[in-house]
Amino acid sequence: MRLLPAIALLLILPSITFAADLTQGWPQWRGPEFSGVAENSNPPTTWSESENIRWKIEVPGAGSSTPIILGDRVYVATAIETDRSKEGAPAEEAQADTSNDQGEQERGRRRGGRRGFGGGPSPTKYYQFAVVAYDRANGTEVWRSVLTEQVPHEAGHNTNTFASSSPLTDGDRLYVSFGSRGVFAIDFEGKKLWEKNLGTMQTRAQFGEGSSPALANGTLVVPFDHEGESFIVALNAKTGDEQWRQKRDEPTTWATPLITEYNGAYQVITNGTNKVRSYDLASGEIVWECGGQAQNPIPSPVRYKDDVIVMTGYRGYAIYSIPLSSKGDVTDSDNITWIGEDAAPYVPSPLLYKGQLYFVKSNNGIIVSRDAATGDVIIDETRLDGIRSIYASPVAANDHIYITGRDGETVVIRHGKSLEVVASNKLAAEIDASAAIVGDEIYLRGKHHLYCIAK
Repeated sequence: MRLLPAIALLLILPSITFAADLTQGWPQWRGPEFSGVAENSNPPTTWSESENIRWKIEVPGAGSSTPIILGDRVYVATAIETDRSKEGAPAEEAQADTSNDQGEQERGRRRGGRRGFGGGPSPTKYYQFAVVAYDRANGTEVWRSVLTEQVPHEAGHNTNTFASSSPLTDGDRLYVSFGSRGVFAIDFEGKKLWEKNLGTMQTRAQFGEGSSPALANGTLVVPFDHEGESFIVALNAKTGDEQWRQKRDEPTTWATPLITEYNGAYQVITNGTNKVRSYDLASGEIVWECGGQAQNPIPSPVRYKDDVIVMTGYRGYAIYSIPLSSKGDVTDSDNITWIGEDAAPYVPSPLLYKGQLYFVKSNNGIIVSRDAATGDVIIDETRLDGIRSIYASPVAANDHIYITGRDGETVVIRHGKSLEVVASNKLAAEIDASAAIVGDEIYLRGKHHLYCIAK
């Protein structure tokens, strides 16, 4: 996957240099290049519940995080509700609260997730926060590691889950953040190596938590933006010891950072309602910052050549392409490469493929493509038949773009300057997690099931 053709090397610079064995996997949220691309892969473009499904297994609990793949294993983070109630809560009261939550979630699903909400009754049951390892060949559960059992303090958005942060690996160990429940490192047999408690998040409107950690040079970076005192922290990946911490003037943010190397130093790019900021990975000092984003940042940044591109799409649209050579506050300066303000994603992150950005408008099944170098619109806003609402981020392989809606429909389009739909594929699953592609296989995680799609 990392043996890129020369033209691709010019277009997509790697964010992080991985060990050789990681190049054949999907080691983190958005894949090995943090762009959503699987190079040298040729997965199917057509499937259904009865076609091109190598295996389908039920995952215990619920989650909307992306599975990661390394070697012959697939790793999934999940939150499993138990029958054990919080001390002092009558069993019948706990059951009533749970039933109400499930009813509200079901009504949210019938609405297609368009008019979601948070702030419902807080859970009263304990959840097991776990990582499950599966055999990549047949989907058999290899081991299950319960890292903590806690009662979540917030109900969360009706479309969110308590396992929405994706695991990641550096080839030495696995890392997973369950936010307010802790950050954990485990080995490849599920043994806990260390854990770090960063406090309790109070999220906007109790929408819940969702950003994933980022990793480079032996440093795990964890964002902690909420309605309290927000911060970003760097942990030693081997020990969990804190290396630096920076306060952030930001409300709740769900975006996962991008760590990328520029001129011999690593920058940590974090989006925010108030500003996009770049931190020096070694020291935590701000390298540059830029205002102008919309509210509730969720999409992750992507790198194109020597620029980083950030997007927000809630109560306004903002796309900024910012040079990594920037210094200080570049808000409203001539330093910005280009700006787009007519469409941007809300929940899904953009895909960067062969010099083109692919993304949806808000959470709708409306596709847009721009030239990553200039911002010029290549494919203007076009509705994709079969996709009404979308949370999953698009992925790409073998000149095809895969776009998965919340109702389980994946529309496959051909990469190019015009929109060509290749196929539409329906699964009987609610899918909010972004796909992972390894070799000639696609892994799609529904809220309760995991699929391996292969010819």
